[in-house]
Amino acid sequence: MAERRRAVPFWRDERVLKVLTQIGFVVLVLVVGSGMLSNYRKRGLTFSFGFLDEEASFHLAEGIPFSPTDSYARAFLVGVVNTARVASLGIILATLVGLVTGIARLSDNWLVSRIASVYIEIIRNTPLLVQLFFLYFAVIIQLPSLREALVLPGNILLSNRGFVLPWPRPTVSFGLWWPFLVVAVIGATLMLILRRRGVQRTGRPSFNLLWVGVPLIVIPVLGWLLIPRSPLLLDLPEIVTMSGGVLKVEGGTKFSPEYTALLFGLVVYTGAFIAEVVRAGILAVPRGQTEAARAQGFTNGQILRLIIMPQALRVIIPPLISQYLNLTKNSSLAIGIAFLDLYAVSTTMLNQSGRVVEVFLMIMASYLTMSLTISLIMNIVNRRIQIVER
Repeated sequence: MAERRRAVPFWRDERVLKVLTQIGFVVLVLVVGSGMLSNYRKRGLTFSFGFLDEEASFHLAEGIPFSPTDSYARAFLVGVVNTARVASLGIILATLVGLVTGIARLSDNWLVSRIASVYIEIIRNTPLLVQLFFLYFAVIIQLPSLREALVLPGNILLSNRGFVLPWPRPTVSFGLWWPFLVVAVIGATLMLILRRRGVQRTGRPSFNLLWVGVPLIVIPVLGWLLIPRSPLLLDLPEIVTMSGGVLKVEGGTKFSPEYTALLFGLVVYTGAFIAEVVRAGILAVPRGQTEAARAQGFTNGQILRLIIMPQALRVIIPPLISQYLNLTKNSSLAIGIAFLDLYAVSTTMLNQSGRVVEVFLMIMASYLTMSLTISLIMNIVNRRIQIVER
């Protein structure tokens, strides 16, 4: 066998061909990139990111603090943070909506199942941009003015200027309290490690998973009681009248109408697709598992939580990654309702600076980074829940 392998010419060796193919592809990319850059310079244009240090000279009303005297780099950061805010919160809420709806569609209750089915079919078969327009122009903008704002339970203000929630604000004592939070996280991590070692040693966990949450609750509460003053205060929103009769909301945390419409639209739209993923994952679990659990005296809730969902997650996680990536990329439709996300801010930068290639490269790199981060996290989760064959 060794003599035969040595007798194969290198141009027919599969390993050599794979390496040469990869080298050829890299060379081709470099040649094409060099040609594009050369053509770019022949037209009298320069390829440089130095413009990011220049003054932006435009105003951004959404996101982290920004003024027209700040740089283009700061403006781009505003867009990235706004997109990350929508994507991160949207992923969490869409997962909850999809999980509940997917389970509801399989419910034995005819009404619950029909409602879930109608929601899924309507949302999945209408364009997201149309839904965003409807939510923004026909729902959010049509809410009462700030003077007649709806006050929901928990002192939540809802008006055509968005909604405002009560929000905890740190006090001067917060610096004494945060070490307790660090110790709580370390304690919960150690509990997880001990539980995992128990599984490796005996084949079953040493204690219930709920005990992991004990340090996360007990240690911060203990620190709160030991510190002289409260480290956090609940900042309640309040409508105040400024000079000239202008109304303004002070306190709490504010969500603009554009952010509200985009977040709600992405959650409702992606949640419908996640619901179908959840339904498929549950149906993939053999029916005998449910029958065996019911024969052992498990309730329906216990069967779903302890038997079905742990097995269904192995089917659900891979397509769920695609839905999370779609939600992140679909946030670029925010430009249709004037939300200052990454793409909208970058478009303004492009028009102001004239740096088309550089700005679009930054846009692609930002979306690529966010997508790869989501994929990395979800792939780690996917590997941990897969069955290890021996």
